[in-house]
Amino acid sequence: MDKRKKIILAEPRGFCAGVDRAIEIVERALAKFGPPIYVRHEIVHNTYVVSDLKAKGAIFIEDLADVPPGATLIFSAHGVSRAVQDEARARGFSIFDATCPLVTKVHVEVAKLAKEGYEFIMIGHKGHPEVEGTMGQLDVGIYLVETVEDVARVQPAQTEKLAVVTQTTLSVDDAAEITAAVRARFPQVREPKQQDICYATQNRQDAVKLLSGQVDVVIVVGSPTSSNSNRLRELAERSGRQAYMVDSADEVRAEWFAGKTRVGLTAGASAPEVLVQAVIARIQQLSTIDVQTMRGLKETVKFPLPKGLKLAHEAQAAEASPEPAPATPTVTAG
Repeated sequence: MDKRKKIILAEPRGFCAGVDRAIEIVERALAKFGPPIYVRHEIVHNTYVVSDLKAKGAIFIEDLADVPPGATLIFSAHGVSRAVQDEARARGFSIFDATCPLVTKVHVEVAKLAKEGYEFIMIGHKGHPEVEGTMGQLDVGIYLVETVEDVARVQPAQTEKLAVVTQTTLSVDDAAEITAAVRARFPQVREPKQQDICYATQNRQDAVKLLSGQVDVVIVVGSPTSSNSNRLRELAERSGRQAYMVDSADEVRAEWFAGKTRVGLTAGASAPEVLVQAVIARIQQLSTIDVQTMRGLKETVKFPLPKGLKLAHEAQAAEASPEPAPATPTVTAG
């Protein structure tokens, strides 16, 4: 790399409240019950996070048959189908649900409207665990669309009661375009009161749009399986910038920065800040480079943990305290 370059960090970037909560659930379960703790699917889509939790005693599985009787089982942040929930209960596992509350909100809406006779169009990526979990809330009456072209092929049994729901980690712009196509074909379609795409996904995409106008190249820290990380890279490319996604600092290549003076750096909602700092260190090995953080929204959202995961020292502190600890305020960002 040439000298006198600058890294501009997106704000916000990295972990969201749902990811923080999911990881904390696994770590608390390990601390309270001891390893092994079984997790259905990767807790979040990040190689570093999953490897770190494996080293601490978490075992990630896809088939519940791989979990021994009486074990502690955690559902991943992406959510699971009703069939998986029923099977887990039937097998008698001790269950903690790390499903992101914003995904759970979609599940609750689907279940509520289904009782009222609604069918659903779901905008999302086939095979993604969140999509499988949401579609698995119903046995029939939910149709997946990935593109505007897919909308023309949907054949619901009726159109008087039809609702649209969305995977929470989609491109905001893509989802809006597909939703418009759904609305054009089914004018009576019911849309969510608040969009299903989560605040963190929207905030990170908005930040990348701003970032892309200030830099020559964009680096996104995130794993290949991370939907929201892939959307950030695509968004930077649509903004006319070269963009690369890296799972670790080892993947950074010097040739990406040839002739570039301003490097944008962000991270998907499942990528920890330690990886961002490692990427910064790697780039600084290649050249003298300054680092600055662009102005952006500070997220203060925090989701409560499931009951039963309070650790021993917390329980003792609560018993010793004459006053109940105040609840952590939750502020919706973005």
